Amino acid sequence: MSDTQSTINLASIYAARARLQGQVARTPLVRSQALSQRFEAEVFLKLENCQPTGAFKLRGATNMIAALIERDGRDALAQGVTTASTGNHGRAVAYAAYQLGIPAVICLSRLVPDNKAAAIEALGAEVRRVGESQDDAFDEVERLEASGMTAIPPFDDPLIVSGQGTIGLELMEDQPALDRVLVGLSGGGLLGGIGAAVKAIRPATRVTGISLSQGAAMWESLQIGHPVNVAEVESLGDSLGGGIGLDNRYTFALVRQVMDDHFQVSEPAIARAMVDLLDAEKMLVEGAAAVGLAALDEHDLGIRGQRVALIVSGNGVALGTFDRARALAGA
Repeated sequence: MSDTQSTINLASIYAARARLQGQVARTPLVRSQALSQRFEAEVFLKLENCQPTGAFKLRGATNMIAALIERDGRDALAQGVTTASTGNHGRAVAYAAYQLGIPAVICLSRLVPDNKAAAIEALGAEVRRVGESQDDAFDEVERLEASGMTAIPPFDDPLIVSGQGTIGLELMEDQPALDRVLVGLSGGGLLGGIGAAVKAIRPATRVTGISLSQGAAMWESLQIGHPVNVAEVESLGDSLGGGIGLDNRYTFALVRQVMDDHFQVSEPAIARAMVDLLDAEKMLVEGAAAVGLAALDEHDLGIRGQRVALIVSGNGVALGTFDRARALAGA
């Protein structure tokens, strides 16, 4: 058994679910009539945009903070928690810290949209803008950790991944015969966690990763065979930006184990998917939440007659960003 398999597995995911009871929503899995007709399949939407913070990241952050308190006591976090984020994880850490009365400092690069920074500040956390990439923000987290704060990593930690994996448990309970799940892929915490749960329960279910067409560190790392840095670029799917860490310990290996196939999606495809989800489902979601639909639109995935779930990962989109998506979709 690999180091990853021994720390991120069905047992760790069930333990995470026990910690999340009463803290995190069990989100709906709803059938989309419009998308089912369009793709001649049974298409379901897993609505993580219904979480209290508007995104799936609340699962992992809450699980890790709760587990640390279980292990070390609340006093161990008295100096506060910190993290680097493209927005949603930072908001999740800020929310969990606020609920527990713990100080939080969230480090963001200058590429993170202002609406996401404002949502974090509204929860009482301090936001620090650092550099032009998530790697720059990570450097500030390391400095704060050396000063006594506790770092809550955005993806590369068994507690974070196991928290995200509770989505996979819910998918399998609500649709036990699911043929395929399409998951946005950046650092690998979401896909790794969902994949670990789904593959343990129903190995035949395909796990499909969706990455950006540019600035996708996991895509490039998988092509080369080891973690690499890539330049970040502005994208409608900004939550899928950022590196995976050259010293990645868990998610790179886990993604390689549980993912069956992997696609990139263009900015126009993301834009069309964002508009389609508002038109067909009345859901205003961020670009990263729409990449599953973007992949169905842009690639022939052969899903006719299948039961397919798309992970609608979050709703953190500014109206100005959506206007940009609508203009690009129209063009």
